[in-house]
Amino acid sequence: MATIFKSVLLFCVLISLFLSSSAQSCSSYTFSDKNRAFSKCSDLPVLNSFLYWTYNPSSGTVDIAYRRTGVSSSRWVAWAINPKGLQMVGSQALVAYQQSNGTMYAYTSSVDSYTTTLSQSSLSFSVSNLSAELQSNEMIIFATVELPNNSTTVNHLWQDGPLSGNSPQSHVTTGNNVLSLETFDFSSGQSTASSGGNSRTRRKNVHGVLNAVSWGILLPIGAMIARYLKVFKSADPAWFYLHIVCQTSAYIVGVAGWGTGLKLGSDSSGVQYDAHRNIGITLFVLGTVQVFALLLRPQKDHKYRFHWNIYHYAVGYSVIILSIINIFKGFDILDPEKKWKRAYIGIIIFLGIVALILEAITWFIVLKRKRSKVTEKSNHGVHGVNGYGATPGV
Repeated sequence: MATIFKSVLLFCVLISLFLSSSAQSCSSYTFSDKNRAFSKCSDLPVLNSFLYWTYNPSSGTVDIAYRRTGVSSSRWVAWAINPKGLQMVGSQALVAYQQSNGTMYAYTSSVDSYTTTLSQSSLSFSVSNLSAELQSNEMIIFATVELPNNSTTVNHLWQDGPLSGNSPQSHVTTGNNVLSLETFDFSSGQSTASSGGNSRTRRKNVHGVLNAVSWGILLPIGAMIARYLKVFKSADPAWFYLHIVCQTSAYIVGVAGWGTGLKLGSDSSGVQYDAHRNIGITLFVLGTVQVFALLLRPQKDHKYRFHWNIYHYAVGYSVIILSIINIFKGFDILDPEKKWKRAYIGIIIFLGIVALILEAITWFIVLKRKRSKVTEKSNHGVHGVNGYGATPGV
């Protein structure tokens, strides 16, 4: 009996999995309008999306239906073809959303920048029979599209984002929202998905790595070298050259990271981006001033050396603090896998612990030397020429 029960249970589980899988397949879907029929369909790899189409070779057109599930009426959806490449800029998009009066609005929009608001505009190819509908938690765009250059192979993208009233807002620039693009053949139904995201994502990753390593790791290490190694007499002047090499390397790599951020900044907007960009510009200015200040470094016995030290320490520690703050802002914008943020947090904690240990050792050495000097001075007074050990009459 137990064996039969287990077999029946396993059968039910398999049937449930099969039905669940079928429910998410494009081939099992039936449009509410029975007159809408398409010859082929494809389950798109991300964003719970599906594409249905019928290719018309005689006219060089394709009838399409783009279906996005799990989306509410407070969001917009879009499907696009980009004749210029596998990227967002240059996309010729079909956009749809539900207006505040409850009616569906479908229109075309040519995407000319990453900060687009998807304003209505004509496309580089003809589009007809454009419409859209919203059913429960899914939105569908219908259209007849003239294939660019009469080629069945296209770069297509799909996307969704929030609405503010009747105005589309920027979509998320991380995760699946930057992977929703592929090269697709309407004749064969074959597709080649984007691997590793688009070029903008790669630039973001390079920007993040360069700045985390330079401003966020090398710079604090260089400061620790200057603060803690110089108390050891045997490390002089080696600590100074290590400090210069570390900070110069951090500055050079940091400038490279800052440079990659310039283009990214021009293509991005929003309070979060603006704050990150402004802090980055401030860091570049302070870092540049700090590097050139080395050329004006007075000698140890110069009367202005004390004031120069105060300036050097103040700017240096300010740059380190701002760098760490901005790196975490960058993590929030880039939103990488959690392990990268945790790894950086681990590095900062490790450097903090090392700094605390070295701080204690430094103070111990400094106080010990001060006591030694006091003792030496006292002994000098006892046995010196002006002390009790002096020769009478001298």
